[in-house]
Amino acid sequence: MAPALLTLTLMSVLAIAASLGLAFLAQTSAEVARHVLLGVFGTFLNLLAHSLMIFYLLGKGKAVKEAVTENGLTGDYAARITRLRAPVFSRATTAMAVTMVTAIVGASVDVGVLSSWPHSTLAAAALVSNLAAIAAEISALRGSASIVDEVNRLLLGSNG
Repeated sequence: MAPALLTLTLMSVLAIAASLGLAFLAQTSAEVARHVLLGVFGTFLNLLAHSLMIFYLLGKGKAVKEAVTENGLTGDYAARITRLRAPVFSRATTAMAVTMVTAIVGASVDVGVLSSWPHSTLAAAALVSNLAAIAAEISALRGSASIVDEVNRLLLGSNG
């Protein structure tokens, strides 16, 4: 599941980056339309990917907490997962918010209400915030997998 979530997130960020690149290269209305289409697709995919990642990490923490409680294990496993996932929640939420605002402001640029520089600036911020979120997600996934392996070894040792 974790590799699929990371792949989905990376695809969304690649779509956002490609849309940003298309925006600077667009010369015709068809090229602008491709930029908009890719940007909207990337935005929706991004919101889905980060939301799924947050729920996956919540579920992983709950599963570890239940395993520890039900089997009487001692250790700070649940607290460690909570510490690992905290940066993901803040960074992914920020990335989603900046990405949504970028898309909304982009619509204002498209209809001529705003000039393009606020949208361009927000797009760059969205890309940076998404990269920060991905880094936190990779770290949390690696760390939580390690904790789950540790708990599983203890459970197998006590049941074997």
